Amino acid sequence: MNKNSGSRLHSWAQLRFSIIGGLLASPPGPGELGKQLKILADRRYHHPCKDTFVTFGASTIERWYYKALNGNDPVGDLDRKPRSDLGKKTALSQQILNELGKQYCNFPHWSYQLHTDNLLALIEEMPELGNPPSYASVRRRMKERGWYKKKSPRNKTKGQQKAEEHLEQMEVRSYEAAHVHGLWHLDFHKGKLRVADTYGEWHTPIALCILDDCSRLCCHIQWYYQETAEVLQHGLLQAFMKRGLPRSLMTDNGAAMVAHETINGLLGLSIKHDRTLPYSPYQNGKQESFWGQLEGRLMSMLSRVEPLTLETLNYTTQAWSEMEYNRKRHQEINCSPVDKMLEGSDSSRPAPDSEKMTFAFTIQESRVQRKSDGTLQIKGVRFEVPSRFRHFDRLYIRYQSWNLSHAWLVDKRDSTLLAKIFPQDKVRNGEGLRRTLAPLVENLPGPDSNIDPYPPLLRKLLGDYAATGVPPAYIPMEVDNE
Repeated sequence: MNKNSGSRLHSWAQLRFSIIGGLLASPPGPGELGKQLKILADRRYHHPCKDTFVTFGASTIERWYYKALNGNDPVGDLDRKPRSDLGKKTALSQQILNELGKQYCNFPHWSYQLHTDNLLALIEEMPELGNPPSYASVRRRMKERGWYKKKSPRNKTKGQQKAEEHLEQMEVRSYEAAHVHGLWHLDFHKGKLRVADTYGEWHTPIALCILDDCSRLCCHIQWYYQETAEVLQHGLLQAFMKRGLPRSLMTDNGAAMVAHETINGLLGLSIKHDRTLPYSPYQNGKQESFWGQLEGRLMSMLSRVEPLTLETLNYTTQAWSEMEYNRKRHQEINCSPVDKMLEGSDSSRPAPDSEKMTFAFTIQESRVQRKSDGTLQIKGVRFEVPSRFRHFDRLYIRYQSWNLSHAWLVDKRDSTLLAKIFPQDKVRNGEGLRRTLAPLVENLPGPDSNIDPYPPLLRKLLGDYAATGVPPAYIPMEVDNE
């Protein structure tokens, strides 16, 4: 979780949306809402800010559900209002910070809560250290100094532990979404055939495919040279423009799927992001089944095409997916994916324009503005800030790590777009053309020529000094004019 309180507030919206997101993806039938709410109210949920669990009442969850259902921006509607003391914080004393640093050096694998509890116990033994800090203050100070919890290399990874515990404690069952576009699957697949590029180099192509869980419809499929967050966004936005916005999306834990741009983009479009457990490919079994058909039919027919290029591979893949796979009878649903899509209950939402979706798939960070030339730096590139923002010391920006041709200035509180900024053009600036700076405050009065030369504070000091009745506390020096 980020340091600023705006991110903490947004994490509450994410938690609320993750609780009621299933109801939006699969709307309950008549008389079923109360039962679903009671089931959700009986569960425990991990606190977004603390290492603990919380529960919520059925009426509270019901209020969140209707607020998200009736709004155009479910995640934004579920946001909490910023606190009135936003930006204010109580610093720990230097003595307490020193003791906390010693404690972290000795026990780097402790949680923030455990560090806090031990620090409070130490302050009880040594009251001279000062007032005991809160958990939030300890956690904030530790994150500021890079004191993160470290894992022991001797233990298994967290993903391996989760996968083992899931298989030992939970039974494995097949599932299916009740509504079309209620759940999508997304995955990458490395092909068996190699393709040649225009430079004569050979590559192993990687396919990105998005499937609808209910209808098994191939929403979009495309081949690329590599698996990155940029590639994922490129293919996913095409699926949105073709089919609309789904209610939820399931992916694995690949680097492209957990990139900041991907997480922010799905959250900004109010799409619930479900990730499979590490080392558990069976949770995305429908996608694995699709890869078998892709390799067994299409790639087998392309085995004698030489040289096979990425353009040819993509064109034939589109023809196969639209004309055969989507129109052929599927054994699991006993009809074609297209027929299932047309006959089923659709829970999708209209996709916004491409500019808005591109803006959603960005990273949000803060930068300090250099006042000398009105610029800020993103990954070594200087961007010019409009003069109307020249009075800000710190600005909040959104950008894509793979595209630094432009960026966006946003409001810290709700990420509202303020302006689009571009890299600094020193050659153009060298032409000497400059804009006149507009005043930051309108109707600012000009200087008064009849103003008293003595400012108010000096007049007060002179009056108070004269009221004492004491003669001036200095002896003037006699000057000989001869």
